[in-house]
Parts: sequence; C-alpha cells; structure tokens
Amino acid sequence: MKPLIGISCCTKLFGLYGMPNHAASDTYIRATDQVVGGVPVLVPANGDACDIQTLLARLDGIILTGSRSNVQPAVYGGPAHPDGTPEDINRDAVTLPLIRAAIAAGLPVLAICRGLQELNVALGGTLHQRLQDLPGRIDHSTPMQPNPRIRTGKAHAVRVVPGSWLHRVAEAREIAVNSLHNQGIDRLAPGLVVEGTAPDGTIEAVRVATAPGFAVGVQWHPEYDWQRDAVSRRIFESFSHAVAERLSPGLAAASAD
Repeated sequence: MKPLIGISCCTKLFGLYGMPNHAASDTYIRATDQVVGGVPVLVPANGDACDIQTLLARLDGIILTGSRSNVQPAVYGGPAHPDGTPEDINRDAVTLPLIRAAIAAGLPVLAICRGLQELNVALGGTLHQRLQDLPGRIDHSTPMQPNPRIRTGKAHAVRVVPGSWLHRVAEAREIAVNSLHNQGIDRLAPGLVVEGTAPDGTIEAVRVATAPGFAVGVQWHPEYDWQRDAVSRRIFESFSHAVAERLSPGLAAASAD
C-alpha cells in the first residue's frame, strides 16, 4: 500500500459569496502522486478542532505548503502586521503543534516556503515580516508577471553548506531557485541548522538537527518545477526515501544500493 502524505491546507474564500474553503495547490498533489509515490491527504486548517494525535497515527509523512498568508506575529512575539496583510490563524493553530508533534514522533517532514517559516516559529524562532524593507536585502517577493514560467522561474542563487543534506541532494555548492515570499527567518530556532543561504544572507534551507527523523525546510518552491529541475525532483525523492525508510527500516536503503 502507498504511504499517506499529509498536505497542509490554507483557509481561502472561494465562489460568489466568499465561502471559506480548505485548499492546497495542485502542484503539491502532483508532486506527492508522481514523485513521492504517496496518497495525498489534505489536512484542513480547522484550528483547535484539529486532532493532532489521530493525524500522527494515520499519516506517514507531512508536507507543509507555501501560502499567500503570513504566519501571525503573535505566535513569535513580533509586531503586528500592517493592515491588509493576509493571515491564516486557523492554519497556524494546526501546523505549529503538528510540526512539534510530528518531529517528536520521527514523522518525515518537508516544509516549503510558509512551511519553512512555520517550522522555525514552531521550534522557537522568529521571522522578518518584509525582507525587502531590510537594508542590504534583495526583494524576495513574487514577481508581478502573468506568465507562470516567469513568475515561478529562477530568481537568485542559493549557496549550499558543504556536507549538508542539501549538498547531498543538490550535488553542487550553488543552485538557482525561485523566490515568492516576503517573510523570512530572523532568529533561527534552537535545533535548526542552516543548509543554504541567498546572496543577501537570507536563510533559504534548514534541517532539524535534533529530530529523530527527516525534517527539512526550503524557502523556495520545488513543487513548481520538479518535472524539469533535477534538484527540485531530488528534494521530493529524498523525502520519499525517508518515508519509505520509516515504514520499512532497512528496505529502502537496500533498494537504493
């Protein structure tokens, strides 16, 4: 049987009357189907109603998705967002405790964009709210382009830490990534180690060094281009291998030899 992969949802308003829906982009579904080899299970942003222990008992891995919304500053002691900044309080109420519980249980976790920011906050770190407003930082936000290949195309380099998980996956000391975020890591959470940085010093990839299992995060979106970018594909393959190894210890390693 295929593993069940939890994919975090956002609260989004759809339809003529703006009804709240729980949603995750198709890109994560297809990467889970076609690269991870798992069954996607959408984890709703249902706030305090979320049953974390039931999710952990049933899921075999978790992908924390990107989102237009920002992590609410109250959960990391930051100043209030400017008016109009999108937040998703119910998503925060699910993902932050889910991250802590999943890591403690050794459940493989792949955190992407907002997911990386949630990973840092869940473990005690803080965030910059608008990187583009900081001296010496580049604009990491979404290019205002209708063409998706331009909007999600490579935007800047990431310097890879030698000997890191990302180094093994990338097979290079520098890679090119897309960039579609405003927030970024400020104070790194205890237990996290940096795996890659942008030219302006922004942390672009992390690993939970204290985790009993696979737990990594990237600030860019490998789900956009895994079909044509080898590094993006290998990120999902690395997560898939961790899921398989947890389900059948030793079997995944033997099949990879």
